[in-house]
Amino acid sequence: MKLLVAGADRVDAGKTTFSVGLIEHTGARGFKPRAGNNYWFDQDDVVYATEQGRLFGKDAKRLAAASPGEVVPEEINPIHRLWHPSPGGGTGILGREDQQFVVDRVGADVDGEFVVNGTVDLPEALTDRLELTAAPRVTSIPDFNDLMQAMHAEALADVNEDIAAEDRAVVESYGDVARPLQGFEPDAVAVVEPGRARFYDGRRYAKACEIATGSPEEGQLEQRVDSVVDLIDAIGAVRLPALDGETQSDPAAVADAYDHAYDALLATAFD
Repeated sequence: MKLLVAGADRVDAGKTTFSVGLIEHTGARGFKPRAGNNYWFDQDDVVYATEQGRLFGKDAKRLAAASPGEVVPEEINPIHRLWHPSPGGGTGILGREDQQFVVDRVGADVDGEFVVNGTVDLPEALTDRLELTAAPRVTSIPDFNDLMQAMHAEALADVNEDIAAEDRAVVESYGDVARPLQGFEPDAVAVVEPGRARFYDGRRYAKACEIATGSPEEGQLEQRVDSVVDLIDAIGAVRLPALDGETQSDPAAVADAYDHAYDALLATAFD
């Protein structure tokens, strides 16, 4: 059984909290193939990881901790991208309107491999804590595309195989991207947003992803959740109560609070 959790909002949709509770509810292993955070806005998380010579975020950390057995974030999150604000505007290489790519960690090993944006000045804290001296540096999108066809594609193919090998897997997407892995066909999909979760048949959702028109972002074509769900009907929907911080930090408490939503999602998967 493979379940996908996607977000209808670009940020703070509640995907990770929903996923952590779903892992607890099903005993599945969690995966977040691609993730990212911001050097400025997520400084505590960046310091926590980089002081260990590693690069991962709190979402992958929560999913790994909730999963059965001994799991480290890198195992379930082979690609993590670190961003930095873009003062004065401008996007730069692989940039968004307000932030620019700094470093990628690629691979499921704790040591990992890094890819560096050669057009920006790296924060000294990163160069002191991470092994970046021999890391490839990219200076243009064509350069990065060539690199991603090798390093990133291989890492995503490996995690796709890991997901397929699991009897039960919960796969969390990132931002409002419809699915984090091309060709991935879940049994059911939960699209989460503040106050609501909608459920979709996995095969129809995957087909809609293929039909939806992608937009060039982050070096590849991606489909946004809204463009996908506009093409198919939801099987069902439920309201999600707001959870306080203490509840969110306890997977069992989240599983209890969202029990009705998880039962509806599983019914969609087995329908």
